Amino acid sequence: MSQYQTIGLSSEMDGAWVNLSDAKNSIDDETEDMPDRVRRVRFDLKELLKFYSITISPRRHERLVQFYSDELKSLFQVRFEYLSQQHKVDFILLRNFIRREQRQLHLDQKAQKTAGFLLPFAPLIVALCESRQDVDEMNGDKTAGALDAIKRGICQTQAEVEAGKLHTSKTTAYKATQILNELCGHLQELLRFYSSYDPMFDWWATKPWQEANAAISQYLSVIQTKLVATRPDAEDEIIGEPIGRAGLLVELEAEMIPYTPKELISLAEEKYKWCQEQMIAASEELGYGKDWKKALEYVKTLSVPPGQQTQLVMQLAREGTEFVQKHDLVTVPKIADETYRMFTMSAERQKENPFFLGGPSIIVSSPTADMPHELKKMVMRGNNTHFSRATAFHELIPGHRLQLYMGKRHNSHRDMFETPFFVEGWAMYWELVFWEMGNFFKSPEDRIGTLFWRMHRCARIIFSLKFHLGEMTPQECVDLLVNWVGHERSNAEAEVRRSFTGDYSPLYQVGYMLGALQIFELRNEVLREGRLKEKAFHDQVLKANTMPIELLRALVLGLELTPDYKAKWRFY
Repeated sequence: MSQYQTIGLSSEMDGAWVNLSDAKNSIDDETEDMPDRVRRVRFDLKELLKFYSITISPRRHERLVQFYSDELKSLFQVRFEYLSQQHKVDFILLRNFIRREQRQLHLDQKAQKTAGFLLPFAPLIVALCESRQDVDEMNGDKTAGALDAIKRGICQTQAEVEAGKLHTSKTTAYKATQILNELCGHLQELLRFYSSYDPMFDWWATKPWQEANAAISQYLSVIQTKLVATRPDAEDEIIGEPIGRAGLLVELEAEMIPYTPKELISLAEEKYKWCQEQMIAASEELGYGKDWKKALEYVKTLSVPPGQQTQLVMQLAREGTEFVQKHDLVTVPKIADETYRMFTMSAERQKENPFFLGGPSIIVSSPTADMPHELKKMVMRGNNTHFSRATAFHELIPGHRLQLYMGKRHNSHRDMFETPFFVEGWAMYWELVFWEMGNFFKSPEDRIGTLFWRMHRCARIIFSLKFHLGEMTPQECVDLLVNWVGHERSNAEAEVRRSFTGDYSPLYQVGYMLGALQIFELRNEVLREGRLKEKAFHDQVLKANTMPIELLRALVLGLELTPDYKAKWRFY
C-alpha cells in the first residue's frame, strides 16, 4: 500500500495541499453557502406565493407562517462565526428579510380582517378557487350552488351598504375593493380552467358564474361610490393606508435606520431650511432678491418646445456620463452606456409619474397632444430644462442604469433585498456629489433646478411620515409640495398618488434623501481614513448590490457583525 493510499490521495493546487477525501466528504455533506441559501429561499417563496395565490386564504397564511418559521430556525443553525464578512452580511440580510415578511404577513391578515365585514361571502369564493387549485373532482351541481350563494351574499351585503347600514373608513373600504378585485380574478381563472373542458361545468355552472361575476362588478361600483369616494372626480382621488407609528418603527428597524419618525422629520426640516438659504442665494444672483419662489417660477419657463424633450434628455444623459468619466469617479462599462433606450410616457401614466422614470431604459414625461391646454403647460413647466438637468443622470449613469447593470452582474442573489435607501439613495447621492464638486451645477438656474429636487426629497420625508402617523391627509400632502417646494399642482397630486396608492413601501419616499445622506457620510468616512480612492469606493458599492446602508458600511469598513446585529449607526 502506497503512502498516498494510507493517508488519502492529495493534490497540489495554487501552492496549497487539498485532501481529496476531505473534499469528497464536504461535497457529500451538501453544505449550503449563504448566496445559495438566499437564492433557494427566494425561489421557494416565489413558488409558494404562485401556488397559494389567494391573499386572504387562511391556508396560504398558515403555509407562509410555517415557511418563514422553518427558514429562520434553519438559518440560526448556521455557524455564523465561520462565515466570511460577505456571507455574514448575507446572513443578516436574510434574517431581516424573513422577519420583515413575518411581520408583514401579520399586518396583511389584520387589514384583511378589518375589511372582512364588507366581504362576508369571500370564504365561499376562496373555497371554490382553492378546490380548483387542488384540481378536485368537479361537481357541477355543487359548484353552481356555491356560485349562486356567492351572488346572493353579494346582493345582500350591497343592499346593506346602499341602505347605510354598513359604515367604515375610506381606507378600509379601499382595502375591500382591492380584495374583491383579486377574488374576481381568481373566479375568472376558474372559468377559464373548466369552461368547454368539462361539460358538466358548462351545463350547471356557467350561468351562475356570469351572475356572480356581474354581482361582484356591481358591488365594487357601490363600494367605490358610497364608501370610498366623496367627490365628483372620484376616479382621481388619492386613497392610502396609514400604518401608524408602530408600523413605521417596524419598517425603520427592517431598513436598519436607528431613528424615530419624529427625529427624521426634524432632520428633513433642517435640510429644507438649508435648501431655502441656497435658493435665496441663487435667487439674488438672478435679480429676484430673497423671493426665491419668483426665481423658481422663472426657471420653470425655461423649457424646450413641444416635441424636443426627448432630445434634451438624451443630451443631458450623455453629459452626466461624460462628467463621471472625465473626473474618474466610477467605472462605466461600455455596454451599460451603449445599450439603454428611451421611451415616452403616456398621459394616463403621467398621473402617477409626472417626471422621468429610469433604470434599464429612460421614460420621459412630456405633454401629449390630447392633454387639456393648462395641463400641457404645467407638464412643460414641471419638466423644464434645469429640473431635467438634475434628474437625467439620476435615472441613467451614474444613477439607476449603472446601478441595475452592475447589480445583475455582481452579488445578484441580493436583488431579493431591494431597498429604496440603496436604490434611490444611490441615485440621489450623485446629486450631492456633483453639488459638492462645484463644477456641474454652475449657473444659478442649474442650482435652482437641483435645489428644487432636494427640497422635494425633504418634503417627501415629512409628508410620507406624517401621513402614516395620521398627522396629514393626502390633500395636505399635495398642498405641502405646492407651497413648500413650488410644484405644479398636477405634478404634486401625481407624486402623492404614487406614494400612497402605488406599489411602494411606506418608507420608499423617505429612502431618497436618507439613503443619499448615508452613502455620502460613508464616502467621507472612507476617504478621510484613506481606505479607498473615490472610484474604487463607488465600484465597491455597486458590486456589493442592494442592502441597507448600515450593512454596506460594515462590509466596506470590515466592522464586527453578530447574528443578532441591530442598527446603531447615527449617520446624521
